[in-house]
Formats: sequence, C-alpha cells, structure tokens
Amino acid sequence: MLSDSGVPLEHISRLVGHSGTAVTEAVYRQQLRPVLEHGATAMDEIFPADDDRG
Repeated sequence: MLSDSGVPLEHISRLVGHSGTAVTEAVYRQQLRPVLEHGATAMDEIFPADDDRG
C-alpha cells in the first residue's frame, strides 16, 4: 500500500527494517511493479526516444 501511494522503495525498506532495498523489492515485487511501470512511462514521456538521430 505504501508503494501504491508513491512512497519510495528506500523509505519502505527502512520502515520495514530491511538493511537494503534488495530484500524489500524481492518480497514486495508484485506491489512495486505498477509503481515502477508508471515511473518508466513518465520518463518515456519526459524523454521521448528520437528515432531520427540514428
């Protein structure tokens, strides 16, 4: 729920007592996927691929 609410992975990791983000990501991967996909889509919109540069 934290991830779905936009709380960064690093913050969630600290809140649940993990020493790093790897365990948090492995445990909560399914919940994090939509957040990561949303972020990737936003980045694609901000920095669109320019196919004419090739």
